[in-house]
Amino acid sequence: MVIALDLGTSSARATLYDLQGRVVPGRFHQVKYAPTLTQDGGVEHDPAVLLEAVATCLDAVTRASRHDDIRGVGVTTFWHGLLGFDAAGRPVTPIFTWADSRSAPDAALLRGALDDRTLHARTGCHLHSSYWPAKLRWLARERPTDVQHVAHWGSIGEHLELALFGETATSVSMASGTGLLDQHTLRWDAEALAAAGVEPAQLFPLAGPGGRRGLRAPWSGRWPSLRGVPWFPAVGDGAASNVGSDCVDPSRIALNVGTSAAMRLVTGNDGAAPMGLWRYRVDGRRALVGGATSEGGNVYAWCHDVLKLPPPDDVEGMLAERAPDSHGLTLLPFLAGERAPGWRGDRRATIAGLSLSTTALDIVHAAMEAVALRLMLIYARLAPLATADHRLVASGGAVAHSRVWTRMLADGLGRDIHWSSESEATSRGAALLALEALGAIPDIGAAPAPLGEVFTPDAARHARFLAALERHQRLDERV
Repeated sequence: MVIALDLGTSSARATLYDLQGRVVPGRFHQVKYAPTLTQDGGVEHDPAVLLEAVATCLDAVTRASRHDDIRGVGVTTFWHGLLGFDAAGRPVTPIFTWADSRSAPDAALLRGALDDRTLHARTGCHLHSSYWPAKLRWLARERPTDVQHVAHWGSIGEHLELALFGETATSVSMASGTGLLDQHTLRWDAEALAAAGVEPAQLFPLAGPGGRRGLRAPWSGRWPSLRGVPWFPAVGDGAASNVGSDCVDPSRIALNVGTSAAMRLVTGNDGAAPMGLWRYRVDGRRALVGGATSEGGNVYAWCHDVLKLPPPDDVEGMLAERAPDSHGLTLLPFLAGERAPGWRGDRRATIAGLSLSTTALDIVHAAMEAVALRLMLIYARLAPLATADHRLVASGGAVAHSRVWTRMLADGLGRDIHWSSESEATSRGAALLALEALGAIPDIGAAPAPLGEVFTPDAARHARFLAALERHQRLDERV
């Protein structure tokens, strides 16, 4: 068996999987946490809180293990998080997440000074507040005292390895989400480093194949069943989610709606991402092309809290009776700025068409449809890279708990959407990648899971979404 350790933006999970990539019953534990939000757009995590959450999860999952139960630990963490370490490997900054938009002005300055198109062709990333070049410039300008104490820049994955093993390296997968990696040479990109104001020595080395062994005290005594097994370097959560939902080649596009939303497909090493999309890595052999929005379940959560909506099941029932685009609103859902496809981090949400008759239900309906409209824009760029008969496989907490939202997505995209049967696709992906690295399975596609329910689009409803998208884009251009 292997343990999958999943550090997400809102919780940590540890799950035990067998050699066929199936969850071992009763061997799952989750600890929730929340980022710190600031009025100026900051979204930060405390690395100590996340490490403690990991420890609690592993305590629960390993408690019943025999010493020979576990062959390895696969790790996946949220992409783009930036964390500063001192010379002793201790964190000296918070973790600045992808949603932290305070560096949007710095991203705009970089776009004015550099050729975003050629940089995107090499790094797979646009110049945006999600990525490290803009964040590092903002830190150097706004927090120079903190920066003086930083010897290395990394992420929560490196923090985990430093705490448990005393040494670390950055996986190609995590490096590909920084905006600093030349994905053709798999080396740090000189122009991106200069834009960020850092030297290669300030980053951790790239990890080679294989896992890290030898837990140090006190962890080795706390988890004796893990003392000598390999821990594999953290991979990006989007890559793990694709693998866990069996979207491992261009015949399947993964559609994920969690806190944010994304569409992604796995492809080979050659080629570049279309403008507006990104290109990251699963590993040294596989690329991941797609687009992520800044909005998803966070938009629904904002509506629920601010508009004082009834319980989600009641909202679901009321929305099920409504026709598409029947609310009379046009909504740009940029509560956390814009990522794909426009990459304008300084954008903010807009609602047009409000009247005295507008209700809270109208607003949440428009907000959920707006997420679908943004994904329609991404899909138009991504679909040409997939096979003609490709399938869309949906996962993520937002769609997994909402048939109505899944129906909106199917009607908007105009294609069948298959629910993934995996409730924890990201964790399963980390497990499958670990099993492949161990040689326990020949490749990550060797243990497919059955697909779930199929949502078929309605032609008339799709036409209404197309009209709504045209109006949405006109408002976006005007503001």
